[in-house]
Amino acid sequence: FDEARNVSWAKELEYAGVHVTYGLVGLKTHAKCILVVRSESGALRRYVHIGTGNYNSVTARIYEDIGYFTSEPEIGRDATELFNYLTGYAHAPEYQSLLVAPHRLKPRVIELIDKEASFAERGRITMKMNSISDPDVIEALYRASQAGVHVDLIVRGICCLRAGVTGLSENISVRSILGRQLEHSRIYRFEHGLDNDEPLHLIGSADMMERNLKGRVETLVPLTHPKHRMWLDTVLGFLLADDVAHYRLGSHNEWSREGMPGFDRDAQSDLHAWVTRTQVR
Repeated sequence: FDEARNVSWAKELEYAGVHVTYGLVGLKTHAKCILVVRSESGALRRYVHIGTGNYNSVTARIYEDIGYFTSEPEIGRDATELFNYLTGYAHAPEYQSLLVAPHRLKPRVIELIDKEASFAERGRITMKMNSISDPDVIEALYRASQAGVHVDLIVRGICCLRAGVTGLSENISVRSILGRQLEHSRIYRFEHGLDNDEPLHLIGSADMMERNLKGRVETLVPLTHPKHRMWLDTVLGFLLADDVAHYRLGSHNEWSREGMPGFDRDAQSDLHAWVTRTQVR
C-alpha cells in the first residue's frame, strides 16, 4: 500500500485549497469511486466512475481491472449519497442501485444467491474475485449447489470454500488464473438476478471476505445495458475457457494445473487481443 504517497498528495491538495477527508473512523475506505458534478444547460449533471482497481499509475500497468463510467441519474444520486456519508454529512443512506458495504452489500449478495437456489438446476452463478472467506456467503453457495445451481468461481487468492464435495458442493467449480497480469477485477453474475429474472451483472471493489463486508466501505455497481452485459459475459467466457494458465481446486483443497503443452486458450492473451479490437463505450 502506497500510503506515504497518499499522505503526500493529500497535503498537496489541502495546500491548494481542496477539502480532503480521511475516511470514517473504524472503516477502511476500499471503494474505488469518482463523482464529478457539472452545471450543464442550467441543470446539474453527475458523472460517476466506479472501478475494481486503485487509481494508481503503477498497479494500472500490471493489474487486470474493469471500470464503469456513467451519467445514469440513479447511480449519480447513489454516488452523491455515498460521498455525503463518507464526508460525515449524512447517515448511512438507502441506495437505489449501488450495493455498499458495510450496510447492504452482503445481505443483498446472499439474497441473490438464495434466489438462484430457488431456480434449482436452472440457476447459475459466476463470481470472479480476489478472495472468498466469508462464512455466510460460503454457506449460501453450498445451499445453492445442493439445490442444483451451477456455480463457477474464479478466485485469485484465499479460498475457504471446498469445491466438488459430494452432497455439499458438487456443483461448485473453483479455478485460479495465473498469468502475466495480476487478476484483480471483481465480477458477479446471477442468471436470474434482475427483478424480471434476467441476468444481473455487478462489478466493483468487494471481495467476499468478512473483513471487507463488515469493516470496509466497498461498492458494487450493476451494469444493465445489454452491450455492457454482453461484454462482461465475453470476459467471463474467456476466463472459463482458459486451458493454459488456470489451476483448479479439488475436493481435498488441492490445486492442480490443468493447462497442458500444446493448448492455446490463454485467457489473458485472448482478452488483451479482444479488448484492443473492440473497446466498449
